[in-house]
Amino acid sequence: MKGLALAAIVIATTPAQAATLLYSQNFENPATFVNYSNTDVDPFTTVNGGYGNQPPGFQFGQTFTVETLLVEGSFAHGGTGFLDPQNRAGNHVLGMLSAAQNDFLGLSFNVGANKFLNFRLDLSSIDLNSWGGPFFDGKAPKFEFSLFDNPSGAVGTGSGALLSTVQASGTIAANRWTFDWTETVVGLSTAGNTNGNVTLRIDLLEGGYAAMDNFVIAAADNPGEVPAIPEPGTWAMMLGGLAAIAALSRRRRSR
Repeated sequence: MKGLALAAIVIATTPAQAATLLYSQNFENPATFVNYSNTDVDPFTTVNGGYGNQPPGFQFGQTFTVETLLVEGSFAHGGTGFLDPQNRAGNHVLGMLSAAQNDFLGLSFNVGANKFLNFRLDLSSIDLNSWGGPFFDGKAPKFEFSLFDNPSGAVGTGSGALLSTVQASGTIAANRWTFDWTETVVGLSTAGNTNGNVTLRIDLLEGGYAAMDNFVIAAADNPGEVPAIPEPGTWAMMLGGLAAIAALSRRRRSR
């Protein structure tokens, strides 16, 4: 099996405390997926429609469309489907445009007094032959991850003060219907936030179209530090982690 590239890594060298898991999602269990027009693409169900309330109460912010793709289906690209020879994608991934529309995906959390929000994910070039595609612009996929202050804790794609931003790139796959995954870890500084509430914005800058999967998001005092991917059914643990760091933040700020 082809090895995974590893990009935008920041290694933690002097851990102060273990990273706290905030969110984990492999996009395997959408509440709704409609294979519209036999394209192996659901362009109309929002990310919240597919994956909101996982865990209960969690919601995404979204601007324009962020599609859910069916992996190893029977229709895309003349019946080839979207191929996953690395076996990283499972049954579903998210897809995003870079230029035809400026798609954003937002995730909001409370990081407490932790210094970094760390994000591990897989990203890959891919293209559509439907819904206005092809979109490939000749460049490798380049994502931008931005962290915004969010004092109200409201769901959105980031409208407060920009705290930090990091870019990460993948590779150009051998063809437009085969994933070539790059595992990426980024550390976003939370310095300057008001009360621990922040919003992570995901934006595809180049590539035309690209996919992402296997999110693991953590709060930590060291950049790039994330826990092992949890087993399914750990949403209760994540909610407990959120409550714990919120309480820690209140204690620290009250001193």
